Amino acid sequence: MSVGQRSAIIDIGSNSVRLVVYGGPPRAPFTLFNEKLLAGLGKGLLDGGRLADGSMKSALGALTRFRRLVEMMGVKDVQVVATAAVREASNGAEFLDHVARIGFSPRILSGEEEAIGAGYGVLSSNPEADGVVGDLGGGSLELVRIRKGQVLDKVSLPLGSLRLAAIRAKGPSALNQTLKAMLRGQGWISEAAERPFYLVGGSWRTLARLHIHKCGYPLPILANYEMSAQTAAQLVRMTSKIDKSIIKTVPTLSASRVPALNDAAALLASVVRQLKPSKLVTCANGLREGLLYARLDDATRALDPLLEDARAEGDRQGRFDQHGRLIHRWIKPLFDGEGPEYARLRHAACLLADIAWQANPEFRAERGVQTALQGNWTGASHRDRAMLAATLHASFGGGDEVPDILASLATRDELVLAQSWGLAIRLAQRLSGGTEDPLENSRLSLTPGVVRLVVSPCQADLVSDQVNRRLKVLATVMGRKPEITIDAIRDD
Repeated sequence: MSVGQRSAIIDIGSNSVRLVVYGGPPRAPFTLFNEKLLAGLGKGLLDGGRLADGSMKSALGALTRFRRLVEMMGVKDVQVVATAAVREASNGAEFLDHVARIGFSPRILSGEEEAIGAGYGVLSSNPEADGVVGDLGGGSLELVRIRKGQVLDKVSLPLGSLRLAAIRAKGPSALNQTLKAMLRGQGWISEAAERPFYLVGGSWRTLARLHIHKCGYPLPILANYEMSAQTAAQLVRMTSKIDKSIIKTVPTLSASRVPALNDAAALLASVVRQLKPSKLVTCANGLREGLLYARLDDATRALDPLLEDARAEGDRQGRFDQHGRLIHRWIKPLFDGEGPEYARLRHAACLLADIAWQANPEFRAERGVQTALQGNWTGASHRDRAMLAATLHASFGGGDEVPDILASLATRDELVLAQSWGLAIRLAQRLSGGTEDPLENSRLSLTPGVVRLVVSPCQADLVSDQVNRRLKVLATVMGRKPEITIDAIRDD
């Protein structure tokens, strides 16, 4: 990764001050460095509307360190943004003057800009998202209607996690009534009914992490983790008596967030009562990623983030330049009847087809599964990860069975389909040896009851017993018989 491709966001929030340095493809940037300090700037707003001196001192200390870090990393593209706490504080401008003296050019995001950023953050990883984004920060809650890649209606509400305890202290129904009153006049909120509600913000992500633990869910990855809408009420009960001892059983939970989890759960339950969403979807991307996404041109935004991620990783780990692209084109005739959601996964799997070659042969299939399930794949659902894992398991010689964990993440039919992709990739690799000509001078096709491999006479000597065996295994999984023909290849 060249230094010139790096960018950084410094987010001065109501709870924390955070630096994130990104690298990788612009459409699917990945985190190179992530550090935060819980400065608690927003706490001062509850006591007279000023940022507390101690909080400002802590925040400025962190920002001084961040300035030094980005200089040492050679990052030239640095955005510094401040949200609700600085926006609302009577001494917010004074604080930003201190930030400017450190060497940054900070800007305050309006509530609308914050909402747009959160909406774009979700769209950056879920381009087809159609529902409402809820971004819970320390000082505010942004609700954003997104559909067809666009941010539509939005509202910023003074319901950040630092404000909730005071509202709830007024009575058991105070929070719900407060939210209801704040949403009055927001007619677009009715469009949220029976559509997903996308959860953004550390407090709500922590609730999802707790739910994963309590339910024994097998894949502890927050991105695109789904819960039913009814789960919100369960989370209120789950967090009603929680304390920091939970950290001993769930070490990935942030101890600093535990005390406020019940308030965050109560707000989520109130939002669900008002919006009536179909389900809850946890999102790893939010405001910071949205700021990067907002700067992209339309052509770059239109790229599939999963394919961009897979292409970058395949290029980094693969042996043969562009071979994944050739394999994708070569096996495509066997799967032309698939819909676009499966076609993109098959394409991604082909781009990743060589990522485990450096592993010991006994562990290549395992490495493929691990990479698919645990990789930082932008835009991949948990079902998508399972299908990628089944594909790579088969392509790296994992045999007929798929790992047990995958059965709880995708249907049997989906896993069998993914296995057939993997076996087709495995056949392509054996026939070609990673070179281009064998794939250019051969074709796969389906006829009734047969998987046929046609090889040009100039490549006939590449048809070995291993090629025959791999074709037979592929055909068997697809419920057909194998057939190899030596014949001239005609361009379609």
